Amino acid sequence: MTAILDQLRTAPRSVLGKLPGGSSDDDETRRPLPVSGMLAAACTLGVGLAALTTLTLVGWIAAPRGTLGAGLPGVFRTAAQLWLAAHHAGFAIPGGRVGLLPLGLMILPAMLLYRAGRWMARDADLRLRLPARLPKNSPKEQAGARRRAQLILVGQAGVSLAAPYALLAGLIALVASNEITQPFIGEALLSHFVLAFLAGALATARTIGPWRAMLRLLPERVRAMTVGTAMATAVLLVAGLALVLVAVVLNFGQIRELSEVLSPGFVGGVLLLLLQLLYALNAVIWASSYIAGPGFAIGADTLVAPTGVQLGSVPSLPLLGALPESGPVPGWMMAVIALPFAAGAVAGVVVARISPSPSYEAAPLWGFLTGVSTGLVSGLLAALSGGPIGGGRLAAVGPSPWEVALSVALEVGVAAGISAGVANLLLLNKKARAPLDRAAAPVRKAGAAIAKAASRVGLAESDPRPLPGHWMDATEADTQEIPVIRDDWQDEHASAEAETLAQARPRAQEPEPGEARPPRKDIVDESDDRGGKVIYVDPYAWDRD
Repeated sequence: MTAILDQLRTAPRSVLGKLPGGSSDDDETRRPLPVSGMLAAACTLGVGLAALTTLTLVGWIAAPRGTLGAGLPGVFRTAAQLWLAAHHAGFAIPGGRVGLLPLGLMILPAMLLYRAGRWMARDADLRLRLPARLPKNSPKEQAGARRRAQLILVGQAGVSLAAPYALLAGLIALVASNEITQPFIGEALLSHFVLAFLAGALATARTIGPWRAMLRLLPERVRAMTVGTAMATAVLLVAGLALVLVAVVLNFGQIRELSEVLSPGFVGGVLLLLLQLLYALNAVIWASSYIAGPGFAIGADTLVAPTGVQLGSVPSLPLLGALPESGPVPGWMMAVIALPFAAGAVAGVVVARISPSPSYEAAPLWGFLTGVSTGLVSGLLAALSGGPIGGGRLAAVGPSPWEVALSVALEVGVAAGISAGVANLLLLNKKARAPLDRAAAPVRKAGAAIAKAASRVGLAESDPRPLPGHWMDATEADTQEIPVIRDDWQDEHASAEAETLAQARPRAQEPEPGEARPPRKDIVDESDDRGGKVIYVDPYAWDRD
């Protein structure tokens, strides 16, 4: 896709360069940011619809019974509906609505939008519009103004990509409507705008510098809470993924029986497997809601939670064969509730290390706020992962967003507040850290002995100290800080030169004992200005300011 966009970018410039009086200078031929965003949005929609149309056409050929539409117009309309579902836009059907959509399908438009956002940033030369890199020891006001300018530029780029993308999505929603399914145009506009804005903003921030430089655009306290929230959410999702894998392995026989009952055939089996993989992310979020305590539902009056399982008839999707049977849950399964507290402990330590608080009372508060933000993110994920499947009994499928948000906020927030307070105390108070340092001394000695033994047999380097300097690519060259040369680094070339000159220079005769040394003429007393007639200039004074 980026190759097509690059041709769109270079073609007008090559034509302008050949016209009489035309100029091929990049500043004069550079397109405005909204124009670049419109081209990127149109190309993203074209490539995504082409991919889904091809996949839908394969399924239509394998099952030519009108399942995926009547004729090629029906196939294209089905592909358009899949594209809207990939952005989590719901549909209205007779007797209810469809809101339980696969989150894995969102990966396709997200990747295309990210690549389009990178192209848009390069095409509009956004990096040249940023303020120049500030010198060392610049005023905080100037650094804050530069950060605000970068954030404004990132927001403008996100809107430039999201606005035309959402408008085109509205047209697709009108085309995808038929007698059975009617997409919600409001949801389509909102979901397309939000996804395109996030992808475009992230791609533009990545153009500014490497991944580490992206977080530096945020204030220190906000950056600490963002990283802490991301860490806690990642721990919960990883725990949910592990729970899903264990459930699939333990109930693989039942999953295989459900697949044999459906007997979809070869092509249908491949499409069924693809559908289950697309719903795997929903299952992971449901498992994380199970770990948090509230659990999830598979229809009205059902519940799958650590406190017990109550199920009725479930949809005939083989992946649902991994669900536990109705009845009480073993007592040891209640241990999974400790995982959100572990996630909160990790988040609190991260928050304290990124942004230590000089006040001992403030650190637990920031840790608890990190838990609240984690609860909000978990509630949002729970809302996206669930939804109705028509009306009646399947009108409530998935976890309850507000229950998940409240449980995660309390569990993660309390643990994060305690761990942030303890970590902040250890970082600021050397006396409180002394017992831990003494306890960790044997571990450090053992690690040093292992590293020394490994260096002898060639499994590790004998000198683990990093070499001076840092190789930077073209992206990092303008954003990374200049490496600081440490005092304990020795300049081998200067030492060798000094030794050579000392050997070649004839030694002066040493004075006799008791004889006064003659005054040296190569030493200048800079404190003597000779009555204001001599001015000494220190060339390194600017570095000490």
